[in-house]
Amino acid sequence: MKIKAKKCAACATEKVVAKKAVAPKAEKAPKAPAKQDVTFTVHAEAGKAVYVAGEFNAWDPAAKKMAWKARQGIYTATVKLAPGTYQYKFVIDGTWCADPENVNAVANDQGTFNSVVTVK
Repeated sequence: MKIKAKKCAACATEKVVAKKAVAPKAEKAPKAPAKQDVTFTVHAEAGKAVYVAGEFNAWDPAAKKMAWKARQGIYTATVKLAPGTYQYKFVIDGTWCADPENVNAVANDQGTFNSVVTVK
C-alpha cells in the first residue's frame, strides 16, 4: 500500500491518503501455434500391419497404426502436428520404409533415408 501526502484545498493542510498498490499487468504468454492435421498415406497390400513413426512420436514403430482404405488401396493416418519440420518413416510388417511418394528426405545414421514433412 502506498501512502501519499495530499494538501487539502479548503484548509491548505496536508492529509494522508492511502492508495492501494496496483500490480503491473502480467504479459500474456504468446499462444502456441495451432496444431494442424497432417495425413500420411502409403500404398501397401491389404492385410499388412502398417504404422507411421517419426520425431512426432519418438520413433515408436507401433504408436500410430494406419487404417486401410480399400477404395483407394492405401493406408492412411492423421497426426496433429505443430508447425515445424519432422522426419518420419513407415513401418510395414516390421520393415522400416521411407515414403516412396515424398522426395523430401535426409540421410540418417542407419545408412538409409528418413522422409521429411514440413508443417507451416
